[in-house]
Amino acid sequence: MSKLKIAVIISSTRPTRFGELPAKWILDKANERPEIQAEIVDLRDYNLPFFDEVASNAWAPSQNAEAVRWQNKISEFDGYIFVVAEYNRAITGVLKNALDQAYINWNNKVFGAVGYGSVGGARAIENLRTIGIELQMAATRSAVHIAGADFMAVHPGYGGTKTLTEIEGSIGNSAKDMLNQLVWWGNATKNAREDDLAAAEAAE
Repeated sequence: MSKLKIAVIISSTRPTRFGELPAKWILDKANERPEIQAEIVDLRDYNLPFFDEVASNAWAPSQNAEAVRWQNKISEFDGYIFVVAEYNRAITGVLKNALDQAYINWNNKVFGAVGYGSVGGARAIENLRTIGIELQMAATRSAVHIAGADFMAVHPGYGGTKTLTEIEGSIGNSAKDMLNQLVWWGNATKNAREDDLAAAEAAE
């Protein structure tokens, strides 16, 4: 069976963002798995407008070239790991906009999450899961939450000097569980999509 292609999506574009550190950490963890081929997808690399199409691409093709480039990129993957910053108990505005810029490209795929902040991005990840339901995605039960003292210890802005590897005693098992579930659901949804495609081709 071919490897699952997984995008690690960094959800903050701020100059002072922390998200690159957990993104690189979970990227390495994912690529240690023989079932996964992961890469980072950075929202900084996509100059997406605020959603201004006549409808989502479930109903009408998008007209903005950058939105189409984004859709084509996320279509390459079997699943996603969102690296989630929490802004006022929700996901970042840029991530919400990126999610809204596509629809069919997210459908019937799996996602997990790595959250960070005082409560580990827990409320933002729950927000993301409800959005995922509308996008017809499957969320892993487990997520990684970098919270409290661990967050302060690894965030340079708070004087943290530790690496994420040094706090794996706190977050390592969650990462393992999340990746296990990502692989299971990733294979299940990939097989189902392939079955649907074969059935559609047979009906033509």
